[in-house]
Amino acid sequence: QVQLVESGGGWVQAGGSLRLSCAASGLPFSSVAMGWFRQAPGKEREFVAHIGSAYTTYYTASVKGRFIISRDNVENMVYLQMNSLKPEDTAVYYCAKRPYGLEFAAGSNGYDVWGQGTQVTVSS
Repeated sequence: QVQLVESGGGWVQAGGSLRLSCAASGLPFSSVAMGWFRQAPGKEREFVAHIGSAYTTYYTASVKGRFIISRDNVENMVYLQMNSLKPEDTAVYYCAKRPYGLEFAAGSNGYDVWGQGTQVTVSS
C-alpha cells in the first residue's frame, strides 16, 4: 500500500523559512516522479513544484527562486525548502506521486496518491 506522509508545516513570519518533508512508502520510489501542491482557503489546489525520477525540477512562477524541491532516494523522502515566505504562501501543502513511468505534470489530476497535507501559515 502506497503511503505519503507530510511533515514540517507550521507558523512563520514573512521572510522566514520552513522545510517540508514527505515520507513515501510502498512504492519503487526512485522511479517515481513527485510533486508538491498547495490549497489556500476558498481556492483550488495549485501546483507548486515537481521533481522527476531523473531529478529534473519544475516550479510555479510565484515560488521560483524562493522554493527548492529535492529528493533522497535512499530515505524515500521528498523535501520542499521554502525561503523568503510571504503571507500568500499560506496554505495546506500536499505531496503527491505521479503514476509509475510518467514524468512532469502540473495538473492535480495527473497525480494518483496524495498525503494528508501539512498547514503552513505565514504572518505579515
